[in-house]
Amino acid sequence: MPARHSWEIPMLIVVIMLTVFAYAIALLLLATGNFDQYVLLLVFAPVLIWLGRGVLYATQRVNGVKMSPTQFPEGHRMVVEAAARFGMAKVPDAYVVLGNGQINAFASGHGFRRYVAVYSDLFEIGGAAREPDALAFIIGHEVGHIAAGHASYWRQLGMFLVPFLPIIGNSLIRAQEYTADNHGFCNRHTGAPAAMGTLAAGKYMNTLVGFDEMADRAAMEKGFFVWLVNAMSSHPVLTWRMWALRDRSRHGRLWWRPSPPAAAGMVPTGGYPSSYGQTPALPPKSVP
Repeated sequence: MPARHSWEIPMLIVVIMLTVFAYAIALLLLATGNFDQYVLLLVFAPVLIWLGRGVLYATQRVNGVKMSPTQFPEGHRMVVEAAARFGMAKVPDAYVVLGNGQINAFASGHGFRRYVAVYSDLFEIGGAAREPDALAFIIGHEVGHIAAGHASYWRQLGMFLVPFLPIIGNSLIRAQEYTADNHGFCNRHTGAPAAMGTLAAGKYMNTLVGFDEMADRAAMEKGFFVWLVNAMSSHPVLTWRMWALRDRSRHGRLWWRPSPPAAAGMVPTGGYPSSYGQTPALPPKSVP
């Protein structure tokens, strides 16, 4: 199974503790009659999250094109294979939504249902993927969010304070993204360079992106503002993210840039002390 980023659970515990503390303070203020809109926001957070997840899921159900063996069959097959690869008992629903030039995908859920949504710009006319390996990596990344529990209602409730914790909250989200990248790598490791190239330059110029050349810059680009941009981002900056996908000997960096390899031009290799990064020898089993 893909490795969970080493900082994800510790950061999750910190965020949940802070969120629970904030909930307790909000309830105390409400009980004493000293409250404002922020206190009410915290008190009604369970309902607001439930409503938001329900509306988002309904939006995909009524507006998105649901992947199936007859609609976007290539993407549907990738979702089924990713779910099998990660040992999931049920295949999540998958929808294609209008991208309008944007390259994106996300995973969420409502109730007992989980789903992924892929922006249409990752496909070409006719429903075929422009870069099949890249799409398989991206779908593996999103299904990985579900497999790792990131789409859980209770997890999102415990992380409700994340938007109000710019450094700590974003660090947790970045750790989750590294975990999802590990799933994407496990699902289709050959798609990592094209997927990152697509995020960097778009689907038409992704083949012009030198993956190693861009990853090398993670150790060279330095300074306070480089640190700040990463620290305030919900996703690892692309150069660091590419470095982590190339260097399988350690988990992706959350706060400090990677160290240059010992020898100039040497591409880091290796693997986590688990089955992470290994290409499964057998095809995944079918999932109902």
